[in-house]
Amino acid sequence: MAAALVASLAVDTDASHTHTYLVEHYWPDATADAFRDAADRLRAAAQAMALASQPIHFLHSTLVLEDENAFCVFSAASSSLVAEAYRRADVPFERIVDALELDSPNQGGAP
Repeated sequence: MAAALVASLAVDTDASHTHTYLVEHYWPDATADAFRDAADRLRAAAQAMALASQPIHFLHSTLVLEDENAFCVFSAASSSLVAEAYRRADVPFERIVDALELDSPNQGGAP
């Protein structure tokens, strides 16, 4: 089912239209503090870019310590803007994929 929600990388160069991008990280020996620091740097990089009229917004992030994986989600006009935020924040990543994010109708309830 996850494959239905996450498609392969797609680039949209139309700045008036944004996509949701999921960024995957593999972080062996990650700590919550290191992840918070990286997420803060990514948020700051995206904010600086947005202030410079580049359509990008850091939405949220998740760390799965047990699996040594982390995921960050952005809204942006293109995957290249997301990659640029990562370059500015000096945070490594495995891949960026175009994703579909849905709000839960039961905010906090069972699916």
